Amino acid sequence: MDALSELGWQHVYSGKVRDLYEHADHPALLLVVASDRVSAFDHVLEPGIPGKGALLTQLTRWWFARLPMPNHLATVADLPAAAELAEVPVEVADRAMLVKRLDMHPIECVVRGYLTGSGWAEYRESGTVCGIALPEGLSDGDRLPEPLYTPAFKAPMGEHDENISFERSVELVGVEVATALRDASLAIFATASEIALERGVVLADTKFEFGTDPATGALTLGDEVLTSDSSRYWDAELYAAGGPSRLDSFDKQIVRNWLAANWDRTGEPPALPPEIVERTAARYRELIDRLCG
Repeated sequence: MDALSELGWQHVYSGKVRDLYEHADHPALLLVVASDRVSAFDHVLEPGIPGKGALLTQLTRWWFARLPMPNHLATVADLPAAAELAEVPVEVADRAMLVKRLDMHPIECVVRGYLTGSGWAEYRESGTVCGIALPEGLSDGDRLPEPLYTPAFKAPMGEHDENISFERSVELVGVEVATALRDASLAIFATASEIALERGVVLADTKFEFGTDPATGALTLGDEVLTSDSSRYWDAELYAAGGPSRLDSFDKQIVRNWLAANWDRTGEPPALPPEIVERTAARYRELIDRLCG
């Protein structure tokens, strides 16, 4: 973006949803800008979901303020330069976060509180989730006896993340860090689940990313947290009532369902119809209203 480059921000990386910028004069700080892009089945789709980037950023900030865990948001107390760089162009202000640069760990920390999605598919085949044996007789959407920590190795850009065992995560980052990642993930999930349920929402599963703050050595939450893109939320009342809509999630599942019915996964995916875009945007907005009031 020209407006960002005029302020000294240089683009260094783009993921499926977020763009990352660094400042030559302030190497300890980064600018994370969430876009309206939406992806499914490893493809970025057209068009995007209007307002999505702002909603993801708002929700991340809301959760950061409520979790008993250091996060990567930059403050003047941490870095005086944060005051100088806090003003970003109005075009991105509602979807940008000024953050501390962390030494990120290559582990995606997934926590599953309920049996669904890819976990349900694996369970039907083998009775396991990420290789962890579960009791017989469970159904799609059932609450698990206890939340499962199922880490993944973050693959290089363009490649698939790989589900790994806890033992493999120890090999990658060492037993102390691997244990800290697991314990922090499960603790945050427990806290967030209680907060969500108080607002009539079930947190089914989520994923976290952590790094080490080079200034303090503390394990620190990075990236987004507990958003519609990184988590699966259900309406608690509908879930308790049962029925076909109990697992309708507040995210892009509408997009996935439409794409699965209208694309054979060869070539480029088709453009999303306006109705699908608006219905998806409405689900993102509804979750914000439920959680943030």
